[in-house]
Amino acid sequence: MNKNQIKKIEFLPISVPANNWSLDTCIVKITDEAGRYGIGEADGDPNVLTAFANANSQHKWWQKLTDILIGHDPIEFDANWDLMYESTRWIGMRSFALFAISGIDIALYDLAGKQHDVPVYKLMGGAFRDKVTPYFTLYPNCPSNADPEVALEAYKPLFAKAKEKKIKATKICLMQDSVMTKEQAVNYIRECRKMVGNDIDMMIDPLYRWTDWEEVKWILNELEDVNLYFAEATLPHDDLEGHRKLSQSVKTRICGMEMGTSRFEAEQWLKYSGVSIIQPDYNRCGGLTELRRISHMAEQYSVQVSPHHWKTGITAAAARHFHINNKYTKYVEYLHPDFYDGEVRKNLTTNEVPIIDGYLEKPHLPGLGIDINREYYKKITGKDFDN
Repeated sequence: MNKNQIKKIEFLPISVPANNWSLDTCIVKITDEAGRYGIGEADGDPNVLTAFANANSQHKWWQKLTDILIGHDPIEFDANWDLMYESTRWIGMRSFALFAISGIDIALYDLAGKQHDVPVYKLMGGAFRDKVTPYFTLYPNCPSNADPEVALEAYKPLFAKAKEKKIKATKICLMQDSVMTKEQAVNYIRECRKMVGNDIDMMIDPLYRWTDWEEVKWILNELEDVNLYFAEATLPHDDLEGHRKLSQSVKTRICGMEMGTSRFEAEQWLKYSGVSIIQPDYNRCGGLTELRRISHMAEQYSVQVSPHHWKTGITAAAARHFHINNKYTKYVEYLHPDFYDGEVRKNLTTNEVPIIDGYLEKPHLPGLGIDINREYYKKITGKDFDN
């Protein structure tokens, strides 16, 4: 018997009450014949994902996802990915199928890394840089419908900490349920730049509040002197033509595709949207295998890949390996517990990496280099992770 073969695939849902953004996630645990395991996580409702992954097989294109790879070698990433994709084409090929595949794929890299005693970035093709340069998404501790003045006040301690940590780049949000005129949006962003200072690259996330590309053009042109590094989620996600017109009309880099899945959707963005950066999500687009494919495609279009990241320490670890392996992206989004007071983000995993002069160190432990905090896992689920 090959001890590296996959013996078991489990989806482990986690639900924790939250006041704002959801803290729910779905851990994927893959165990080999030797008892070693790898962990990943998938986006979407954790209970729905678990039910989806365990749905009984019906025919060739509708196979039980937790059974498909039993007996396979984790290191055969492309072959394993394509098998999962083809086996779920009848009930997915986008949405929950890709979300579930993403979690499995990340766990395969973690397991293979442990089996072969190498960090994940080596399995992805090697290192193109010696440290991770994150942009830290800063989300203020205030209601989602807070007035601009309230949000700006809540941002002050975050900006102060950003300077203390010597971070190189940060992204600020326009609160998603806050009503702002375009003039108020301009003033809000200007005030953020004043507090951040000019030595830190600043990005903005309007959280899809606009639908008219001409209005966004006016706002970004008004902010030319603010020197924004990029603007994301400026228009509805599927409005590729609006993104194209906007990208051609402003000097600020425009981003998109955080809700997209697979290299096939990425190709549409690369061909038609005109954006400078695409942001496929680790837990949605198909995991690290599909991100590698997307990155190679994006290189030919001279577009950066900076994946969307809003999950736990599992995805944070994947982000570190991705950036070490990714040659053409200056910054990678990072949700760090120093800046985000989310219970699950702070406590679910071990080996959190400290921020040192604005950077994160290159991973060196086998696999993703993290593990599940057993005590916390049992506290929130009532179960033992090792059972």
